[in-house]
Amino acid sequence: MKRNESSENYLETILLLSKSHPVVRSVDIAEELGFKKSSVSVAMKNLRESEHIVVSKEGFITLTESGRDIAEMIYERHELLSQWLTSLGVPPEIASEDACRIEHDLSPESFEALKKHIHS
Repeated sequence: MKRNESSENYLETILLLSKSHPVVRSVDIAEELGFKKSSVSVAMKNLRESEHIVVSKEGFITLTESGRDIAEMIYERHELLSQWLTSLGVPPEIASEDACRIEHDLSPESFEALKKHIHS
């Protein structure tokens, strides 16, 4: 699966669900994102084929090392951008929505510069 906004959002969701659920299943992802189970199934197949996730025979979804790396990168971007926008006076819900859009398109160089600026 070519890395894109959709796959990154799925990986981030799996990461977040794995922190609050004993196991992650497609139904949990569908519920969290408000998507149809059939759409999530197609996405999980693609993520499995690209070796970003492993699905057990029971249907439990686990991130592979590459999947976890992507998910953690996107989550870090989301958190930093959300906090930064909120500190600028943007309402938290809007800041989170905007961060979700920005996190996928921001270059690594720009993100690192922004992170350095925010933490200095």
